[in-house]
Amino acid sequence: MTFKAACIGLTAAAALAAPVLAEYPERTIEMTIPAGAGGGTDTSARKLAILLEEKLGTSIAILNVGGGGGSVGASQFMQAKPDGYALFATWNSPLTTVPQVQNVAYSLDSFTPIASTSETAYTLCVKADFPATTGEEFLAELAANPGKYTYGNDGIGGTMQLAAERIFQTRQIEAVAIPFGGAGETLQNFLGGHVDIYGGSISTVLPYVESGEAKCPLVTSAADVPALPGASGLEALGMADKETLLWRAILGPKGLDPQIVSLLADTIEEAVNDPGYVEFLKTKGEVPNVVKGEALGARLQAEFDALAAVSKALGL
Repeated sequence: MTFKAACIGLTAAAALAAPVLAEYPERTIEMTIPAGAGGGTDTSARKLAILLEEKLGTSIAILNVGGGGGSVGASQFMQAKPDGYALFATWNSPLTTVPQVQNVAYSLDSFTPIASTSETAYTLCVKADFPATTGEEFLAELAANPGKYTYGNDGIGGTMQLAAERIFQTRQIEAVAIPFGGAGETLQNFLGGHVDIYGGSISTVLPYVESGEAKCPLVTSAADVPALPGASGLEALGMADKETLLWRAILGPKGLDPQIVSLLADTIEEAVNDPGYVEFLKTKGEVPNVVKGEALGARLQAEFDALAAVSKALGL
């Protein structure tokens, strides 16, 4: 190919690419949330959608598709056209945990990573009279009493169970996992005395910590969590590499135009850092965390691989 021909080709390609952003978005964007209305991911995504509408200059329609720990919504979304008018607002579990224990129709390659939005740790909490307060004391108590204590979690092979077992395996701890249908159900059974330990999201149990009915000696993040000043982060326990977080992200269908990905990622970052949204996240015990594009894809893959190893060790 001659230099002149190459230049003509590049000019033509640029001419074709330019209208992508010049015309986008020109109609309503549909945002699929793989969970029912009212949950943590739903409320976070709806709040974010309002900001995105303002910044993108278009409306965003919310579609809740719950079931299968998020797998039903993920399976449905992967059929969407990669035209920028279909977004997937999810938490990490449907992509990195559920495939470990369920046969699903999708893989990480079925989506285009755009940007993560926020994150928080899971926590392990006990009643006020439990004979341990610090993270080290809590793990020592469990290690000294194999099989004695039960901990509620978000289902067999759920992210909470895998997060807990990543920690427990390091200390040769044997605790009995009791699966429930989510953090709310886990909390009810914990408060009712049906399990010894609450395992789940911080926001769900926080009111009972503040009232003194419960205490949380441990979080699953490497760092300490300001919302739970009495809880030990894993770095302080020498287990920073066992960190497991609950985090949320926006993805697109496979094959989404890189220009649209870049525009959406930048817009999402701007919305997430909006002071009002930051304050909203704070009330949920979450913090902003924006990881874009290929870096988000790498984060998903790394977490998938780590949880696959734990799942295999548990025989799930």
